Amino acid sequence: MEKVRAYDIIVKPILTEKTYTLMGEGKYTFEVSRDANKLEIREAAELLFNVKVIDVKTMNVKAKPKRLGRHEGYTRQWKKAIIKLADGYVIKELQGNM
Repeated sequence: MEKVRAYDIIVKPILTEKTYTLMGEGKYTFEVSRDANKLEIREAAELLFNVKVIDVKTMNVKAKPKRLGRHEGYTRQWKKAIIKLADGYVIKELQGNM
């Protein structure tokens, strides 16, 4: 897999209080491309961050209805992946934000 393609698969990290707690367990959360499968996400994470991935869990986040005055619409749909790393591996780029 090329690095350019890997950047298209992993869009951005999700940094919330809950995901910081998961980082202590070796689990990292990312927004990923909606058409990416678990194998592609695993390969992209291993290539970009030089880590060993044990498990990938994915979920589709559905759009929610929103209103602002009389204007109605929906938030966007997106896909989330939780990546579990092997013992001894960390993603230093995300650990620096803690």
